[in-house]
Amino acid sequence: MIRIGIAGYGNLGKGVELAVRQNPDMELVGVFTRRAPESVALMTPGVKVYSLSDAEKLKDQIDVMILCGGSATDLPKQTAELAAMFNVVDSFDTHAKIPEHFAAVDAAAKAAGKIAIISAGWDPGMFSLNRIYSEAILPVGSTYTFWGRGVSQGHSDAIRRVEGVKDARQYTVPVPEALESVRAGENPVLTTRQKHTRECYVVAEEGADLEKIEKTIKEMPNYFADYDTTVTFISQEELNEKHGGIPHGGFVIRSGETASGKKHVIEYSLKLNSNPEFTSSVLTACARAAYRMKAEGMKGCKTVFDIAPSYWSAKSPEELRKELL
Repeated sequence: MIRIGIAGYGNLGKGVELAVRQNPDMELVGVFTRRAPESVALMTPGVKVYSLSDAEKLKDQIDVMILCGGSATDLPKQTAELAAMFNVVDSFDTHAKIPEHFAAVDAAAKAAGKIAIISAGWDPGMFSLNRIYSEAILPVGSTYTFWGRGVSQGHSDAIRRVEGVKDARQYTVPVPEALESVRAGENPVLTTRQKHTRECYVVAEEGADLEKIEKTIKEMPNYFADYDTTVTFISQEELNEKHGGIPHGGFVIRSGETASGKKHVIEYSLKLNSNPEFTSSVLTACARAAYRMKAEGMKGCKTVFDIAPSYWSAKSPEELRKELL
């Protein structure tokens, strides 16, 4: 059995707990939190909750620690620190900062003789795999990534920080015309605004200036200024009823041609009812890969590009060749 630890018990951590239950070669050893351990109630009987500061005391009882903190402030610090004690997996998803995150974690993991898999999830993660496979197969062409229709948790949080906003959900939505043009193999050159729109559902505080809120959202740099954005004000009850989930998904499309000039389109899509639960399932499969890579003597930081496909699966090589090849 692969002994799993979970660091952080928000939506992602709860998802990992559920995912471990579905993998018969794994068992959950403990959950580590910055909250008071006695205030955290788990779904798995018999599993203890520990203070994150006590993690080192259990380093010989855990094969892989799955990190479930946020990419903004948690993982840049936690992954390298915990990689000095455990084999780790994280979901660091700030694309522009992946190289520096990799370097820091690689140094810590190599020094400790551990394996660390970073940036696992669906993007980066599963979408990254599709991009590398499709570009290798069709080297002449263009790759397009569309996200949504789904809730962007970061953008929703940005809206909630606007003065006068009580609650909000933001959906990222692919522009249908752009998606169809790519699917048709037309290889369009698309701006940010041409690829996605943003839909904002906002619950305003009583007496708030709605026009000011809408203007602030639409002009917000790095979030909404470069997109066609709609802002719809609704009640808290309607937000809870119609926008309470965290669905997401999207498409990776490679449009290219072979040497004879024949056109080809590769498309990979995800439709996720729960973004955190799906991401948790990817992290859990990567934990198996980390365990196997460590058993083979590997060390240092790795990404999904470095994981052999067979390492993801609980099935034996013989089963894989018989059932999936």
